[in-house]
Amino acid sequence: MAQPLSRSVRGRYYRRTVLPEGYDLRALREDDAPALAATYVRNREHLAPWDPVRPEEFYTEAGQLASVRAKLASIEEGRSDTWLLHHGTEVVGQLNINNIIRGVLQSASIGYFVDRDHLGRGLATRLVEHAVRRAGELGLHRLEAGTIVDNLPSQGVLQRAGFVHYGTAERFLFIAGRWQDHHLYQRILNDHPAGEAVP
Repeated sequence: MAQPLSRSVRGRYYRRTVLPEGYDLRALREDDAPALAATYVRNREHLAPWDPVRPEEFYTEAGQLASVRAKLASIEEGRSDTWLLHHGTEVVGQLNINNIIRGVLQSASIGYFVDRDHLGRGLATRLVEHAVRRAGELGLHRLEAGTIVDNLPSQGVLQRAGFVHYGTAERFLFIAGRWQDHHLYQRILNDHPAGEAVP
């Protein structure tokens, strides 16, 4: 098993999350675009029930380069944080900490996926546990996540990572071509005082 390693800065491998041998977790970089395009092509059918309908350009290197650049800009502005799970030369998973809100809320939402050929190894749970650690480092109070109501595997991942179901939102997100109900989960990280309210 890989060693639990020290904290990193953006662009380097993150080594506090214990992963199975052969896997590494690293912050998103611009040169990840080709590997991401290959990942999305390989997992197109696997992810289709859980993702919005994507334009064809999304599955190209140019499309992923545009997506990566937009995410990096969001990261630079402090609105999100994205990490990729690597196995050899392939990207086999992704973690997004999205919609970071400061002020009196200090909260964010998370999304994640694991490559179809790497399921059943506890990797999704490790990604969510990493999100919890990163959120703590970012000074957040809570994380939330939503899953389509029949996505039982993802609900199990969240529960194993300490998230609690707190409600169901009807027709919450437009996924796979239609508005779909989602179960909502959250994890309270700490009770530190919040920052200043947004004017």
